[in-house]
Amino acid sequence: MADKLIIFDTTLRDGEQSPGASMTKDEKIRIARQLERLKVDVIEAGFAAASQGDFESIKAISLAVREPIICSLSRANDKDISRAAEALAGAQRKRIHTFIATSPLHMEKKLRMTPDQVLEQAIQSVRFARSFTDDVEFSPEDASRSDVDFLCRIIEAVIKEGATTINFADTVGYGVPELYGNMLKTLRERIPNSDKVIWSVHCHNDLGMAVANSLAGVMIGGARQVECTINGLGERAGNTALEEIVMAVRTRKDYFNLDFGIDTTQIVATSKLVSQITGFTVQPNKAVVGANAFAHASGIHQDGILKARDTYEIMRAEDVGWAANKIVLGKLSGRNAFKQRLQELGIALESEAEVNAAFTRFKELADKKSEIFDEDIMSLVSDESHAHENEYYRYVSLAQHSETGERPAAKVVFSIEGSEVTCEGNGNGPVDAIVNAIEFKTQSGAELLLFSVNAITTGTQSQGEVTMRLSKAGRIVNGVGADPDIVVASAKAYLSALNKLHSKSDKLNPQI
Repeated sequence: MADKLIIFDTTLRDGEQSPGASMTKDEKIRIARQLERLKVDVIEAGFAAASQGDFESIKAISLAVREPIICSLSRANDKDISRAAEALAGAQRKRIHTFIATSPLHMEKKLRMTPDQVLEQAIQSVRFARSFTDDVEFSPEDASRSDVDFLCRIIEAVIKEGATTINFADTVGYGVPELYGNMLKTLRERIPNSDKVIWSVHCHNDLGMAVANSLAGVMIGGARQVECTINGLGERAGNTALEEIVMAVRTRKDYFNLDFGIDTTQIVATSKLVSQITGFTVQPNKAVVGANAFAHASGIHQDGILKARDTYEIMRAEDVGWAANKIVLGKLSGRNAFKQRLQELGIALESEAEVNAAFTRFKELADKKSEIFDEDIMSLVSDESHAHENEYYRYVSLAQHSETGERPAAKVVFSIEGSEVTCEGNGNGPVDAIVNAIEFKTQSGAELLLFSVNAITTGTQSQGEVTMRLSKAGRIVNGVGADPDIVVASAKAYLSALNKLHSKSDKLNPQI
């Protein structure tokens, strides 16, 4: 009889800690609904005490998503836990996830607390969290660099106080699979009440071993929950990639002998949505969800595939949601067909006005390209949502001239708090010219860290999706824009990033 592996998704919390990956409330709700379609077991929707924005997002997700458990992270103090409980009040199923550092380095240098003080605070925090919900998770931060004897003391104590899940956190990606798995196994063997809880693993990818460490924690250490993110998104080198864990367990069922509830056909759609919203593109050779994951260039491989698919494919592309881009609509399609396709794609617009606005944008796009794909619809709806969230700046139009032997020039029209302004600029290329033009008027002083262009679908008619990453005063933000004209997409992306800088939505970013 196979055991159930619980999939705990933290894209909206730990994933959002990637520099520039901040998301609006509406974007988080869209991702949460897609995670529900993916059938994850737990959604860590955020860190309620981090900011008002995180609090509101968790509150909204608790009402919008009903099947998965909705979780909020909190530090081990009453204020954070109360804030988490308040945000989760409307959830059908809720969990409070509290943590405190346990490694000698963290306790001495960061917390400036003795082990006994940390122990007492952990006990009190779990006890307080239990007053709000029966589902409480406890994480010893930096557990993989902690003293085993101290871990045994603190974990046994919080289990006695009612913790129901214990998460063994490899916070800085220090773990090595065999050592990590055996350390978890040792804890489970030495702690008398270890059988009273579900054990979880949470691994970072600093040494490229997050997935391997997580699977070692499952197979050697006996963990039955894996904490992961879509596309492995996360701080520094990222987190354990959900799609890799799930497909490893499914493909090697002979070895892992574990079941899970994930609908694997939703993996690619979820990956694309997260990539589109955060501006973090997926590398082509990324396992499972990369564009080349099921591509075969070698003649020997191609010959083998034609003769017998499983000669070189251990997974079927369609099992994870890869399929030929489906033409869904065209310029003659009506509003009802468009609305139906939005529902099929899991895109829920809150009002008829938003549906009408999105349909108008769809018609405008259909006049520019003859075939509209699912990815196009997802992009235009994402673009439309940006038009209503914190839009201090808004793109209106542009004109640009570029000719061999002449310095490119651009004229950009955009609005500032609803008032249109016109600006002009020159540059080394058309994109440089439009950025210089916008900067002439906004005087943001931001540094451009990344300029990335990707085709949303195939063919020369494809929309270009541009990501601009800006940095200013220690803050890093991503702006995303899409348009059949990549220069226009670039202007939209730059203004989108400026909007995020202008919002000044500072927040705390805890690590576990």
